[in-house]
Amino acid sequence: MRIVTTCVVASLSLAGCRPAAPDHGGVFDGSAGHWVDLTHAFSESTIYWPTDTAGFQLQELAYGSTEGGWFYSSYAFASAEHGGTHLDAPIHFAEGRLTNDAIPLSGLMGPAAVVDVTDHVHPDYRVGVADLTGWEAAHGPLPDGGILLLRTGWGDRWDDRAAYLGTDLTGPDAVAALHFPGLAPEAAEWLVAERGIVAVGIDTPSIDYGQSADFRSHVILYSENLSGFENVANLDLLPESGSFVVALPMKIKGGSGGPLRIVAFVPGG
Repeated sequence: MRIVTTCVVASLSLAGCRPAAPDHGGVFDGSAGHWVDLTHAFSESTIYWPTDTAGFQLQELAYGSTEGGWFYSSYAFASAEHGGTHLDAPIHFAEGRLTNDAIPLSGLMGPAAVVDVTDHVHPDYRVGVADLTGWEAAHGPLPDGGILLLRTGWGDRWDDRAAYLGTDLTGPDAVAALHFPGLAPEAAEWLVAERGIVAVGIDTPSIDYGQSADFRSHVILYSENLSGFENVANLDLLPESGSFVVALPMKIKGGSGGPLRIVAFVPGG
């Protein structure tokens, strides 16, 4: 019997028998929907908080043909944690809360709720409870384990630093001149008290609006170990409900944030 079994296994192997491919429901081959990149590319023009004046730095270490005859390129980069499309880990504004590397994957992915305020936004607008309950009136309660994405339209200004930040200034003096929308502290309190989301993302430089002096929305959310995603791109390409977000930062041990690659899967044709 052992000989027969061995021969059958060998025959199947020679015939090219392989285990059946896992069924991913068309998520990865594009047959059940499409993926949207919600990330701004990092470059020398990437927008950072005005006090982070070094920005993103890319140094060429090698580029060209080698003595062995093959092409080779290599670079070194330097960056603050909080610039471009990036993660705010809870410890960024809440002592003792989760660091970058300690955030579970369940806190970095989930069904998305895109709250669109572009029809009534202004540079000092704060997304309020009424905006959130208005979304719920159309789509049902914000999903438990979900990711709230705030679409203000500021992503369209990404290529114009002054329009995006509200000022051309850099350094400490620039902070008082910042003007862009954010999340109202009252809405942050409502979210942590009444709903079960795991993260909030926004298409502006900060979860708090530009003129905030106390960063209360950061403190309220992050004290409950919710994470933030800032400078998110392409929210206009997502439906208000029905998509699924995956947000994977560079995993920095003990970090308060980090560069983020965030994408969304949109079901359908």
